[in-house]
Amino acid sequence: MKIIVGNNHQISALIAEQFINQIKQKPNSVLGLATGTSPLEVYANLIKANKEGIISFKDVITFNLDEYLGLDEHHPQSYRYFMDVNLFNYIDINKSNTHVLKGVGNCEDCANQYDQQIVEAGGIDLQILGLGSDGHIAFNEPGTAFGSLTHIAELTESTIKDNSRLFTCVSEVPKKAITMGLKSIMNAKKIVLIATGENKAKAVYNLLKGPVTEAVPCSILQLHPDCTIYVDEAAYSLVK
Repeated sequence: MKIIVGNNHQISALIAEQFINQIKQKPNSVLGLATGTSPLEVYANLIKANKEGIISFKDVITFNLDEYLGLDEHHPQSYRYFMDVNLFNYIDINKSNTHVLKGVGNCEDCANQYDQQIVEAGGIDLQILGLGSDGHIAFNEPGTAFGSLTHIAELTESTIKDNSRLFTCVSEVPKKAITMGLKSIMNAKKIVLIATGENKAKAVYNLLKGPVTEAVPCSILQLHPDCTIYVDEAAYSLVK
């Protein structure tokens, strides 16, 4: 596991560069994508690289980590909507190659098929992750089995509270989500994780220095053969 410390602009640029190099080396790369505020600048850099002709997404395939249960793709807080307005609408990607879990309809079937779809695409070459303040990755909350594949998850109160900043009020935040499991994530060939801000410091400490335990889902990343952790000084403060 590699650790890189910098400010948000620096680490976002470095992560974007890793994605750019991946696409240059393999134009039909399979990318694992995340939502939330952490990857926004990364996506802005990828849009810029595409507009400047540095890379093309026309053969790229993407799989997103998760989606809220109960929100359809047109809801402004759905993750399909997020990906469209923050990345997909501004690059030359074929949207039929973009996969986001469905929050409505037969979600159980969607979950059961998702990992097989990833396998059929050749597996995820490069996966980006954010980090929850309680150590969750995707919507794998503390206590999620390390062997979990894509599944429906109950969200903890802390996750609901953290995500409420994006909704009008906390009561609007869905209580469940559909998410790639921890095994699904670990199957990626390469992983990058971004964590910024003092509220992530405890989770970063547990990720880097704590025991590998299902009580801290992100700790499983210690076992991945090619994982890079990008943090700012505030998130890294307890490790220092």
